[in-house]
Amino acid sequence: MDTQPAPFVPPAPKPRTSPPSTLEMIRIVYRNPLELWGEPTYNEPWISAKGAGGPLVIANDPALIRHVLVDNAKNYKMATVRQKILRPILRDGLLTAEGEVWKRSRKAMAPVFTPRHIFGFAQPMLKRTLEFVTRYEAGGASDIAHDMTLLTYDILAETLFSGEIAGEPGSFENEIDRLFETMGRVDPLDLLRAPDWLPRLTRIRGRKTMAYFRKIVTDTVKMREEKFRRDPDAVPQDFLTLLLKAEGPDGLTRPEVEDNIITFIGAGHETTARALGWTLYCLAESPWERDRVEQEIDQVLAREPDPTKWLDAMPLTRAAFDEALRLYPPAPSINREPIVPEMWRDLYIPKHAAVLVMPWVVHRHRKLWDRPDAFLPERFHPGNREKIDRFQYLPFGAGPRVCIGASFAMLEAIIALAILLSRFRFDATAETKPWPVQKLTTQPQGGLPMRITPRHR
Repeated sequence: MDTQPAPFVPPAPKPRTSPPSTLEMIRIVYRNPLELWGEPTYNEPWISAKGAGGPLVIANDPALIRHVLVDNAKNYKMATVRQKILRPILRDGLLTAEGEVWKRSRKAMAPVFTPRHIFGFAQPMLKRTLEFVTRYEAGGASDIAHDMTLLTYDILAETLFSGEIAGEPGSFENEIDRLFETMGRVDPLDLLRAPDWLPRLTRIRGRKTMAYFRKIVTDTVKMREEKFRRDPDAVPQDFLTLLLKAEGPDGLTRPEVEDNIITFIGAGHETTARALGWTLYCLAESPWERDRVEQEIDQVLAREPDPTKWLDAMPLTRAAFDEALRLYPPAPSINREPIVPEMWRDLYIPKHAAVLVMPWVVHRHRKLWDRPDAFLPERFHPGNREKIDRFQYLPFGAGPRVCIGASFAMLEAIIALAILLSRFRFDATAETKPWPVQKLTTQPQGGLPMRITPRHR
């Protein structure tokens, strides 16, 4: 008899049964946009409506998503509201650049993220993770959300910047929280498409934090240039060096170099940190799934020392991570705006409409997934994952602007999970009551306090 318990259903806002008033909507969008969406959003292939700032299209049908992000991507620019939030932080970084600037930046960064290069990062990822987990040797309790931010910062600093980022990791972690709390959220005035000259209180509060990040980047670049001058042969061939080499008349400007460093320090580590935290939480609440993952990791580590091979050798571990990415996509919303109006089947998409492709909603859509709110890693087990439509699962986006660091993030996550779960067991406590909140990423409000026990004494 199969005695496996019912699957764990992790916390998430219940779909609304009635639309909010305009005032209520502005309040929800500022506090937590994930709480805005109603039953139709989770059931219909698309929704076309009048929003507070103009026409709104919510795209859930995988074929429509493919149309917007791939087939007719040239007709869709970054949404105005999204750019108002992100551009003050990232300026012309890869996430916010458009047109020729984006093309130049993407071309300049492509060499860093080839498979050969990414496999070269595996040993530094492993080294930093092994150093990091020594803090857990005595056991005890810790906020895993906070810890994963520190771990992924360590890995990013080591792999992309060869350990040469100015500033202290501890203060960095606090400041990045403050950055997302202030700059990284929708201001009600943006939602209403108010003119730019009206001051946004959220941005004003974030200026000091933004200046802190800009200073880190300027100091980091100065450190590297000093190294170039002193001993060019000793300069590591990492992300930072490649960016600086891409500087020039046909490449990147110095401000663009700095914008891309900020993009990777901020967005590049934050997304993976959130995904790791949610994975450990979901596994802690599903001990039967955790047992299978621990067993797989133990077997692979016993026979395979090469971390570049772990991703393929650990399908159950990868499936647990993929399922956590489904339930808590780090980037919960992809926003576009059509340049010219168009028809897609019988859907009219007007010019300047806010077109929302929301992984948060698509990943929980009633017509696309069986038991969409439950944590069921078996969806991604070999034989099952092949049945999932490419455009119903979008943790890294899709199309020309798909996340350039997706392979890097997957390798990093599997190495981190393999080391963490081979040595320690992570358990939820009475205080572990996270609530998903959309800032720039899907964050656990209240953190992820967990009890940590060494697995092998």
